[in-house]
Amino acid sequence: MDILVRLLQLLMLLLTLPLHLMALLGFWQPLCKSYFPYLMAMLADNANRKMESKKRELFSQIKELMRTSGKVALLDLGCGTGANFQFYPPGCRITCLDPNPHFEKFLTKSMAENRHLRYERFVVAPGEDMKQVADGSMDVVVCTLVLCSVQSPKRVLQEVQRVLRPGGVLFFWEHVAYPRGSWAFMWQQVFEPTWKHIGDGCCLTRETWKDLEDARFSEIQMERQPPPLKWLPVGPHIMGKAVKASVVICSLPCPQSEQAIHSQICLLLRGIW
Repeated sequence: MDILVRLLQLLMLLLTLPLHLMALLGFWQPLCKSYFPYLMAMLADNANRKMESKKRELFSQIKELMRTSGKVALLDLGCGTGANFQFYPPGCRITCLDPNPHFEKFLTKSMAENRHLRYERFVVAPGEDMKQVADGSMDVVVCTLVLCSVQSPKRVLQEVQRVLRPGGVLFFWEHVAYPRGSWAFMWQQVFEPTWKHIGDGCCLTRETWKDLEDARFSEIQMERQPPPLKWLPVGPHIMGKAVKASVVICSLPCPQSEQAIHSQICLLLRGIW
């Protein structure tokens, strides 16, 4: 099957040769950054209609994280056009982060349509380097259709761990690869080199559930959903939440005479983590 995949990839490359040449010469990326927000705005409306009930079910759990003030600090990671805003409960203070600055005008429109939210700021940065967001400053991070297009899902999830407070929650919704060896997975492999250019870096064959399972979350709830837009070459979706550990259990061996110092170090680690 590998030979067949290579042959079909070559055929796809020949059919889309101008696109690949533009990418090679550095002309495609600036153009993609400009048009991609418009494409996402069009697709988001269609996808939200199909996924509305599931999204409401998922994001309704944010209410459980409300502090006594009735507020939640929420980071919308890879916010795009703000397609999730309508599903967030009142009291959310939204920080938006995306590497594409062209999304900002779409975010302004989305916030105007969702007055139940408080819009804090728009941070232009990749998910792998969110240094403008302070450690432990977020109650919630939302990541939908983002990990498919980042350079390093592992690094992004490390950053998510950093910005979440202890006990904070990552809500995710991502498309993933079909099972290896299936015909559907084969076609994902065929389309992926071209799709990356069309979808601003989007990869079709990532097994993102493995990255989530390998990350240092204390609890993960995950379920699989069929793709909402079957005419696109994206695979099944995974949705759910991952909880950052609220305490760190320290079990370092030490002599009895050092037990008091060891206890203080463990308390300090709990406060930091």
